Amino acid sequence: MNRRLRLISLPVLATALAACSQQAPPLNQLGAQPELPAPHRGVMPDMTIAEPAAWGKDTPSVPKGYRIQAIATDLAIPRQTLILPNGDILVAEGRGGSAPNLKPKDVIAGKIKAKGNTAVKSGNRLSLLRDADGDGVYELKTVFADKLNAPYGLALIGNVLYVANQDAVVRFDYQPGQTKASAAPTTLTALPAAINHHWTKSMAASADGRFLYVGIGSNSNITERGMAVELDRAQVWQIDASTGAHKVYATGLRNPTALAIQPGSGALWAVVNERDEIGPNLVPDYLTSVREGAFYGWPYSYWGQHVDTRVMPQDPAKVASAIAPDYALGSHVAALGVAFSTASMGTAFADGVFVGEHGSWNRNPPVGYKVVFVPFRDGRPAGDPVDVMSGFRGEDGKTRGRPVGVSVDPRGALIVADDLANTVWRVTPETAVAVPVPAVPATPPAPATP
Repeated sequence: MNRRLRLISLPVLATALAACSQQAPPLNQLGAQPELPAPHRGVMPDMTIAEPAAWGKDTPSVPKGYRIQAIATDLAIPRQTLILPNGDILVAEGRGGSAPNLKPKDVIAGKIKAKGNTAVKSGNRLSLLRDADGDGVYELKTVFADKLNAPYGLALIGNVLYVANQDAVVRFDYQPGQTKASAAPTTLTALPAAINHHWTKSMAASADGRFLYVGIGSNSNITERGMAVELDRAQVWQIDASTGAHKVYATGLRNPTALAIQPGSGALWAVVNERDEIGPNLVPDYLTSVREGAFYGWPYSYWGQHVDTRVMPQDPAKVASAIAPDYALGSHVAALGVAFSTASMGTAFADGVFVGEHGSWNRNPPVGYKVVFVPFRDGRPAGDPVDVMSGFRGEDGKTRGRPVGVSVDPRGALIVADDLANTVWRVTPETAVAVPVPAVPATPPAPATP
């Protein structure tokens, strides 16, 4: 950082931010047809930062008829979770990224955003949680594997555990009940890792166990670093789980932060963080099915064919092919988790997806900071989202948690990773829901070792 930037005083900075701070007007930005205002560009994005505070005796709020408990604390930046067949929970912990700042405003914004994150050091590991007697108390918390590189996406196919580090998909042999990896992982597929502006590598396994899908975010907000560094970015890869061979599955997804396979249809769904710096109500982050070969607009357009004039040169043919996402979640909510529900979560939450919203940093008033449920009907989103966990950010401006990954335990629990409080939460119906016991499906075979 140069000397001039170091001399910027906090009063001057506060004045500059206040000058460009405006309350975002209320718009309906939920569902298939969100209201999209005209773009607005300022010197600096409006910043309303989370002010971290401890939970103390408090917990997030949940709907009537549900209870919540912290099942693990003192973690090292929990991001995503995976429910293993025996009920154990794997937690990916860590922080990645190495993108250099481009402009003075990036330095300022980075320092301000950092104030809303945990100061805990990146774990770079997987922790395992176990409730051996099924009473809801996870009495075992142990390190399953360490010395990883910002692990994020998790998937299990047969007896092989896959982990999406920020630079590669790696694999471990896994046996039911195992509490520690028996050997170091082997690399299945290298992933784009240069710069890593958006470093998280989300992952899901196909229903038949043949493929892994990996979401790879862009290397900039809107191509400020040039298109050359966006090679193999802002897309979803389909990876052969046996050989590691990959192909591009879908493109134009700025930052696909979480992936999930829809039960029954086997369709791939994602939540995506959209672009910044064109106003508090642009562009809505979204939930969408991910179609093979489809283009979702980034960088040239957003929400279908709304052209982003900041991108030069434009590509009219690409814009013409861009498809609109399925469901808007609101601008800047920072959706980082998605999971399909089951009937065990109760009638109100039986059909749809849970979405973890990490919360905005560039909007006034702030949005997100909660877990919502998007109801489905006939396999598609239908209706407004419902708050499932809230109260992470209080009316006093204090922020006690920020939800990231969400997973559904088929026995009747929502598992939520909170990377500010470094906690894993468990939400369950107060009265267990009786559901038919399905026939045990054939376990996908473990891919052969390449």
